[in-house]
Amino acid sequence: MSPNPGWILRSRPRPGARLRLLCFPYAGGAASAYRSWTEALPAEIDVCPIQLPGRGSRFREAPFRRASDLVQAAAEALRPYLDLPFALFGHSMGAVVAFELARELRRRSWPSPILLAVSGREAPHRPDPDPPLAQLPDAEFVEQLRARYGGIPDEVLAEKELLQMLLPVLRADVFLLESYVYAEEPPLDCTLSCFGGQQDRHLRHEDLEAWREQTRGSFTLRTFPGGHFFIESAREVVLRALSEDLLRAVTGAARLRA
Repeated sequence: MSPNPGWILRSRPRPGARLRLLCFPYAGGAASAYRSWTEALPAEIDVCPIQLPGRGSRFREAPFRRASDLVQAAAEALRPYLDLPFALFGHSMGAVVAFELARELRRRSWPSPILLAVSGREAPHRPDPDPPLAQLPDAEFVEQLRARYGGIPDEVLAEKELLQMLLPVLRADVFLLESYVYAEEPPLDCTLSCFGGQQDRHLRHEDLEAWREQTRGSFTLRTFPGGHFFIESAREVVLRALSEDLLRAVTGAARLRA
């Protein structure tokens, strides 16, 4: 099966890598959110930012509105990239997608991640206490989204044409999250790392801690200074922690294979 280049946006492959890191963006986000990670993480990690339909180089494609459809398509497209030990990382919406992809790979008896790293999202079996946003009028939708998560830059709000281009993707992503229904399955076997922002008003500590229930492997919860987008404001310390988790996981996996 040949790789599907549309799904991966990276500056260059790393032929000598020991581990591949597939990174899923937050709602409204694109693969570009992770492009700088390649130089920040060790050379043995092949960073693969995922480009979802509706944004960046795939802006002409309709965005997915159902998590199950996105996960099925991602599994098919990313199958050629599972030839190395790999890890999945997702922030906010990306955490849901990464988690469900790990379960979909298990259902197909395909290679499974050695590490699932989830960030800025409550455990999938915990209810989202916030009222839905996807059907609100544009102005109220943007206002509520900004109040809840932040992350929409002032310059985007000031450029009405740019905002109108972004809104369909944002709405689709928010609808995907709000329509997502968790189905109970056995816990995963991989290591699970959970990251959260210490000033993220949207998430409680116990909602992050509940990710522990989704794995039979080891679990680590870390929190960092910052709000919902702490992965940007505390980028250096977040990547240091992620790097430690990735290298520990790939070293452990190598020992098991030896």
